[in-house]
Amino acid sequence: MQQMPLTDAGARNYNPLSLAFIGDSIYENYVREKLILTHPTMLPRDLHIEAIQYVKAASQSRIITQLEAQLSEEEHYIYKRGRNTKSHTIPKNADVLDYKRASGFETLIGYLYLTGKKERLEEIIMYSFEVIERGESHDEER
Repeated sequence: MQQMPLTDAGARNYNPLSLAFIGDSIYENYVREKLILTHPTMLPRDLHIEAIQYVKAASQSRIITQLEAQLSEEEHYIYKRGRNTKSHTIPKNADVLDYKRASGFETLIGYLYLTGKKERLEEIIMYSFEVIERGESHDEER
């Protein structure tokens, strides 16, 4: 098994969709943890409905659009690799551009996780929560 954390160069060797695969899981786990801690009596069905607001492609696209100017050069490179990688599937409920941006966001999350950059990972995740909770219109950013 590969030792963690990976070096930046080691993580760059991973397929961006593989980074997005782990990034999706990591981000969803943070969302679930946040929701269960802030709503301890909420039913699982309602927790799931609430979680969708954070993890759907349109929301992640909105997050990364607002975050992009704050990314380091390396983070921006990783995000763009994920965004520009050809995916063989696009969910039926997602706009193609939103899906690509969301893939880039998840790629960045996976990269930060695998390289052990926990402080930056949590900074971005906390920012993402703020974006969703503000509920700003996604259409204004296009």
